[in-house]
Amino acid sequence: MEYVIIDESVKIGKNVKIFPFNVIKGETVIEDGAIIYPFNYIENAKIGKCSEISHSHLENCEIGSFVKVGPFARLRPDARIEDGCKVGNFVEIKKATLKKGVKASHLAYIGDAEVGENTNVGCGVIFANYNGKTKSKTKVGKNCFIGSNSNLIAPITVADNTYICAGTTLTQDTTKGDFVIARERETIKHGRAKQYLKGDDV
Repeated sequence: MEYVIIDESVKIGKNVKIFPFNVIKGETVIEDGAIIYPFNYIENAKIGKCSEISHSHLENCEIGSFVKVGPFARLRPDARIEDGCKVGNFVEIKKATLKKGVKASHLAYIGDAEVGENTNVGCGVIFANYNGKTKSKTKVGKNCFIGSNSNLIAPITVADNTYICAGTTLTQDTTKGDFVIARERETIKHGRAKQYLKGDDV
């Protein structure tokens, strides 16, 4: 059976499309023209005009206009997503602000952070905000590129127009326009794999 659960406290604007299999609770506000595709859990969230939400979990967060979230994204408390952003599949955001036009398209964790306008957060990027005792903040400027599988170790500030190469672990602040690469060059030892592989044909 197809169904939608919407609390009486939820406010919904004009021309909003809500598909089946959604749970929308609390003080949620959905503004004009938004599209809520199937299989979302939304609680105490503000969703701006013409934004699209797909297969995602939103709680105590704020989303601007013309934002695309999902599929399979999680926006935890105090996530603030400004206009024109993209939060893609398996991206988790907690206590962080994404300024206008930020793209985090897949497989990233952004926690305790501020990310500047038009920055691209690559696949597998981790904002490492917790050292086992305390949580610290990361600040990323505008027009930055953070390559796939990079780690930003908080507390840290990444200046405007910084380019971080894929696979980098960054522990120092950058200055405007820096190019950052921090990874060990590969070592290839020919014929040594057979020591570690099973089978007669290696």
